[in-house]
Amino acid sequence: MQLCLMIEGQEGVSWSQWLALAQACERHGIPSLLRSDHYMNLDGQHPERGSLDAWATVCALAAVTSTLRLGTMVSPATFRHPSELAKVVVTADHVSNGRIDLGLGAGWHEREHEAYGFPFADTRTRMDVLEEQLQIVLGTWTSTADAPFTFTGEHYTLRDLDAQPQPVQRPHPPLIMGGSGGPRSARMVARYGDEYNTPFPTLDDIRERKAAVDAACEAVGREPLPISIMTGLLVGSDGAELRARAERLADRIGGTADRLLSDPPPAWIVGTVDDAIEQLGARRDAGVSRVMCQHLLHDDLDVLGIIGERLAPAVA
Repeated sequence: MQLCLMIEGQEGVSWSQWLALAQACERHGIPSLLRSDHYMNLDGQHPERGSLDAWATVCALAAVTSTLRLGTMVSPATFRHPSELAKVVVTADHVSNGRIDLGLGAGWHEREHEAYGFPFADTRTRMDVLEEQLQIVLGTWTSTADAPFTFTGEHYTLRDLDAQPQPVQRPHPPLIMGGSGGPRSARMVARYGDEYNTPFPTLDDIRERKAAVDAACEAVGREPLPISIMTGLLVGSDGAELRARAERLADRIGGTADRLLSDPPPAWIVGTVDDAIEQLGARRDAGVSRVMCQHLLHDDLDVLGIIGERLAPAVA
């Protein structure tokens, strides 16, 4: 099982902090740094916490790193026309020489859409848009002069597209789709995706959602897809370090350190290194191929050494 770093970019992460995080990931052997794709703080209580654009950040980091994989978890289909999204991902793929993942979803935060003027339809329509975007992104990445891409859907129309240059990665950058095991999302990832990611799942959730995606893959004649999870991580080398980090995190997100340690948010990994290894191992044994560790103290670089040098080797 692989451990990656997941940063909530809408929590006021500055460019200097992004650069420090990326450099620390490479220094400590963390293979991937993924970020959320939001334009504003989500709890409505901290408008001062801004967000740099996700794909602009990914492109910039791609230019100043050499081994780190980069990407989004996940980009809302509501934010960008699929032709523009496909082009910016290809650009990042070229800048990085093939180190880019695209996480793509339907979009969910209504207030963010209202504030920035993005249309926000009902859930079914957003899922329809997502499915058309998946087809267009994949078609764009594989179009050629001899076989240009044409698409006619309810929401988008493209005609005779030969989108050059093509991605560095062949056949294309990995496409990660998120969800909670619903029938339609399972069918869509089985048809279009390369990895299924599910957020904050319990062990029972992991088993159930993996079974649903495995069955959907079998129905379309595909081998089972890798299953990854995103979940919060609060870890310390010992009890004292864990307590100090919990106090900092409580100050950041609200609540108390006592509550975070005794009754953490559902499905989080919380404890000392040994505790975290045990909890991660249970998720590996349930079928998880990688964990995207949500790190909410983005100015705390010390924990990256724990992730890359102590936790990752123990659960590989």
